Amino acid sequence: MLQQTPVVRVLPVWNEWLKRWPTPADLAAEPAGEAVRAWGRLGYPRRVLRLHAAAAAIVADHGGKVPDTYPELLGLPGVGSYTAAAVAAFAYGRRETVVDTNIRRVHARLLSGQALPAPALTAAEMRLAAEILPSDQAESVRWNAAVMELGAMVCTARAPKCGLCPVRDSCAWLAAGEPPPSYVPKGQAWHGTDRQVRGAVLAVLRLAEIPVPPDHFRTAPADLGFAAEGVGVPLTALHRLNSAPEQLDRALAGLLADGLAELTDNGYRLPA
Repeated sequence: MLQQTPVVRVLPVWNEWLKRWPTPADLAAEPAGEAVRAWGRLGYPRRVLRLHAAAAAIVADHGGKVPDTYPELLGLPGVGSYTAAAVAAFAYGRRETVVDTNIRRVHARLLSGQALPAPALTAAEMRLAAEILPSDQAESVRWNAAVMELGAMVCTARAPKCGLCPVRDSCAWLAAGEPPPSYVPKGQAWHGTDRQVRGAVLAVLRLAEIPVPPDHFRTAPADLGFAAEGVGVPLTALHRLNSAPEQLDRALAGLLADGLAELTDNGYRLPA
């Protein structure tokens, strides 16, 4: 849930998930569509399908217990090298090289004298992180957590609090006179994009108790008398986007291709 999503948005959803599905077996026992529904508006909804698949794999292959080693974690659906290392380190106290955006930024400034790390993770960064990781297992876990927290709270991307930094006297970036970054980070566009339309369509499906006919996505709720079935608000929001028909078609086709929706004889619905 935390991948590319702030803690403040994740926390309430995470709490509700743990109440409903306290174990992987509880989640795996539900249809994937229920997981998509409970995901709410966290974004990047393909993550929820991988999470559901991972829960099923944990039940089938690991007796319902989340595995505790990097190779086993890496074998779960949707789990990449960072997530596997982070879970192994922070949940199980393993010595693993954890490298997230915050850690990369601290390494870039403190050790390399760069304002920001490269746009994409490089092999050189991973080698550097592995070289400086303490050899002691318990200390390595504390190190990962400390560097990550330093990047999140002090050595931030836009307004670093260098006066509060405990390692400022050793910072290569400060010593170099705080040179500017070699590139300007660009956020992803949202308004008017296919992603926005996909999100609006999925919001309708999350609240729909029955399949939604294709023409309902193209017609205002007031003209359909559809609000009584619980989707009037998200359907209105979708209609207000005034999307071109081909953009709406791409959104629906993309949701089908990603497994986030199913098309039945009666219309679109969340996956069963």
